[in-house]
Amino acid sequence: MTDGNSVRVVAAGDHFVLPSLITRAVEHEVERADVHEVRLGWPLEPFGPVAEVQEASDAEDELIEALAGAQVLVTQMGPVTGKVLAACPDLRLVVVCRGGPVNVNLDAAKDHDVRVCFAPGRNAAATAEFTVGMMLAALRRIPQAHDPLARQGSWEGATYYTYERSGLELEDLPVGLVGYGAVGSRVARVLCAFGARVMVHDPYVHGEIHGLRVTSLDDLLRRSQVITLHARLTPETRGLIGARELGLLPSGAVVVNVARGPLLDEGALCDALESGRLSAAALDTYEREPLPAQSRLPGLADRVVLTPHLGGASRAVAEKAARIAAEEVGRWVRGEPLAHCLT
Repeated sequence: MTDGNSVRVVAAGDHFVLPSLITRAVEHEVERADVHEVRLGWPLEPFGPVAEVQEASDAEDELIEALAGAQVLVTQMGPVTGKVLAACPDLRLVVVCRGGPVNVNLDAAKDHDVRVCFAPGRNAAATAEFTVGMMLAALRRIPQAHDPLARQGSWEGATYYTYERSGLELEDLPVGLVGYGAVGSRVARVLCAFGARVMVHDPYVHGEIHGLRVTSLDDLLRRSQVITLHARLTPETRGLIGARELGLLPSGAVVVNVARGPLLDEGALCDALESGRLSAAALDTYEREPLPAQSRLPGLADRVVLTPHLGGASRAVAEKAARIAAEEVGRWVRGEPLAHCLT
């Protein structure tokens, strides 16, 4: 909270959430904002652990220099470590343009009386759209039909018109959603519009849903020709779908995961695909990222659709993230309660 003087803000963006997007959003929310822009290297440079925080750009010294005299930091990948916090005594507010502040040492922030906010829901629509796109690609075998024609000029349409190799359509198809949060609920609405028979399992969600509520995960799996995962990754849900669960699916079922890789046992998935028990899978997230060289998944290219964690990669996500973060800065400046605050 400021005393009426201008507030100094560091917009430590990157090549996705651009510093200029943050600056424009902050200036829209705060009348007297002195914004200093810094561009970090992600995604052209990989993120990783930095000191005691996870998924951050390796830029502690650059961030410390930029934060001299600043009260507010808005960032996506900036490493807000104990070292950074100790070196920036004027810092009072950190807003992370992500669904969670994994790049912030929350204990150190609390010790230094720094509030920490984040931007939930910024990529829900993009991830839901991507999920449906991946589902359609797997069901209709779009990548497998694309590659021979685009790369070799080979016309293999006749092959995909055989009954055995032709795809499935969403209309009247039983589709089970494991999880019904911000993403899952959007996917359910879209699938209902396609005419799919949508079923939902989420023991933590009550009230009206789009589709049929199924209380037992096992029952949902037995009844679903397609399952799509939307659960949060917690100790309880890690490995939620393993060999036993995949074995409950009808023969020829399809698995879609654009949520979190560790929800799904990849080894068991590969076994089920190789045996023909499952007909296809579409994955955007993996147990280990980047996908390791020894992964069996690329060897199953005729049955899988693989993308490198792109579910949230839309321009609207970057713009929403900057706007949600800037709204928190505006609340802080005006002395209002913060909407998404952890410390």
